[in-house]
Amino acid sequence: MKLKPEDINRIAEKMHAAANLRDGSGIARIVVHMGTCGIASGSRNIMKAFMDELNKSGRKDILFTTSGCAGLCSHEPMATIERKDETPVKYIELTPEKVHEIFEKHVLNGKIVTEYALGKGSERMA
Repeated sequence: MKLKPEDINRIAEKMHAAANLRDGSGIARIVVHMGTCGIASGSRNIMKAFMDELNKSGRKDILFTTSGCAGLCSHEPMATIERKDETPVKYIELTPEKVHEIFEKHVLNGKIVTEYALGKGSERMA
């Protein structure tokens, strides 16, 4: 399969979007953990809920991505929220309702939702 110019442009746009948080044009990054354990626990619904929130907000300065297993299978589905110049926060045992609250409070307004958070960086929240 040969790459077409539009394929290369699409790849370049994705790479630029991934760098947004570092270069200052993004305010936050949402990472939904999509390892086998996450998928089995419902992370597809969590991914859809975050994407719906992002689309409803109309924001273009929030990055969304997925990752593999975070190594905490018993706490899936999980997501990590990282705001610019702040330590990432790992949220556990998510539901679409929790996603809505996390998006509104943490992603948009910078207030950590401690009751759903496992830890901040390498520290436990409670």
